[in-house]
Amino acid sequence: MMNWEQLLSLKRQGDKGKRLRIEQDDTRLGFEVDYDRIIFSSAFRSLQDKTQVIPLSKTDFVHTRLTHSLEVSVVGRSIGRLVGKKIIEKYPHLQEVHGYQANDFGAIVAAASLAHDIGNPPFGHSGEKAIGEYFSIGKGSKFKDQLTPKQWQDLIDFEGNANGFSVLTSSRPGIEGSIRLTYAVLGAFMKYPKESLPKKPTAKICDKKYGFFQSDAAFFKEVADELGLIPNKSGDDMGYERHPLAYLVEAADDICYTIIDFEDGINLGLVSEDYALEYLIKLVKNTIDTAKYQTLTTKEDRISYLRALAIGNLINDAVTVFIENEEAILKGEFPFALTDKSQYKAQIDDIIKLSIKNIYQSHEVIEKELTGYQIINNLLDKFITAFNNNHEGKATNYDKLLLKILPEKHHLEKDSLYERLLHICHFVSMLTDGKALIYNKIVT
Repeated sequence: MMNWEQLLSLKRQGDKGKRLRIEQDDTRLGFEVDYDRIIFSSAFRSLQDKTQVIPLSKTDFVHTRLTHSLEVSVVGRSIGRLVGKKIIEKYPHLQEVHGYQANDFGAIVAAASLAHDIGNPPFGHSGEKAIGEYFSIGKGSKFKDQLTPKQWQDLIDFEGNANGFSVLTSSRPGIEGSIRLTYAVLGAFMKYPKESLPKKPTAKICDKKYGFFQSDAAFFKEVADELGLIPNKSGDDMGYERHPLAYLVEAADDICYTIIDFEDGINLGLVSEDYALEYLIKLVKNTIDTAKYQTLTTKEDRISYLRALAIGNLINDAVTVFIENEEAILKGEFPFALTDKSQYKAQIDDIIKLSIKNIYQSHEVIEKELTGYQIINNLLDKFITAFNNNHEGKATNYDKLLLKILPEKHHLEKDSLYERLLHICHFVSMLTDGKALIYNKIVT
C-alpha cells in the first residue's frame, strides 16, 4: 500500500539527502517552484502555437495547447486543494508531524497539470500518429531490425506522455535533469507509469498508453521507487500502479477538454446553441441561477456561464469520487479514471460523442491534420537521413546545411541508432505548428 509521506516527496534529481516539508520556506514552496520552472521553460512557451482542437486556427477564442494547459492547471489546483483538505483531515500527522498543508496537494496537481501536454507534437493528436506511422509503415520502417522490440515500440507508438517525461527530466551537457522537478510532481504527471511493451490491452486505466521511453527507464524507476509506487509487471517488464494525484491531473484534463472544447465548437458554430443548452443544462440543473441566466443577452455569455457551472460541478464530483475510493487508490486497486465513476458520466459521454462528430471530425480539423501528416513525415525523413549520414561520416553538402539549421541544443552526438532516431523525433515534436510549416518550406 502506498503512503502519502512518500508520495509527497520533495526530492529532485541529483539530490543526495532528503528535503523535508517542515523545513520548507512557505514563500517559495518546492512544489510552487516546480510550477514556475515549467512556466519559464521554452517547451511550455512553445504550446502557444500548438493545436488543441482546431489546428492553425486564427480565431481568437479558440484554445491552443497553452491556454488549455493553463486552464487544466487552474482546475487541477482546485481539485488538489479540495482533496488535500480531506486527506489532511483523515491523516492529521501529515500536517502535525511533516508540515504538509492542503494547498500542497493543489500545488502538486497544478504543476503536473500545467505540464501534462508539454511533450505533444505539433498538429494535435495526429502529430503523434504521424511520427508513429513514419516508422511503422513509412520510410522509417527500414530501421526495425536494428532496434530492440521495446525501442521499436517507442517509435511506432510515439507517445506524447512519454515525450513529456523526457522533456521534463532528460539531461544535456551542463543541464542535469532538465528542469529538475520534485518527484511528487513527476509522479502526478505520470498518467501511464509503464513502458511501451508489453502492449496488452487491460481494463486498467494506467495501462491505456505508456509513460516513458527506454532511454528514460532508469530514471523513471528511480522516481517510482522513491515515491513508493506499486510495481505491477514481472520479469524484465517495468510498470507501476499510478501515483494517486495522477488521477486528479487526469480528471482536470478530462473536465477541461470535455467542456471547453465543446464551448469552442459552439462559438465556432460547429455545435448549435440549442444542442449546447440541452447538453450543458443536464450538468448544471442543480446549481443554475435561472434568473441570472435569463439576464444574459449574448450566446457567448450564456455558454460561458453554463461552462463555469459545469466545471464547478465536475470538480466537486471528482473530489467525491477520489475520497470515496482513496484507500483502493493507495492499494493500486482503482483501475478507472475518476470521470468513469462520475454521477455525470452519461452527460459527459453525450458531450464527447457530439464533440467527436461535430468538432474533432470537422472539415477544418481533418484538413489541417492531413497537412500535419505530410509535414511531419517530410521533416522526419530529411533530418533523420542527415543526422544518420553525418554520424556515419557520409553526410552530403545538403545534409550538412540541413544540420546547421537545427537549434543549437540539438547539436549533440548520439552513439546508438535508437538515440539518434528518438533525438530527431524529439526535435520535431517540440516544433510549434507554425515553426514546422517554416521548416517544411526550407527542406522541401
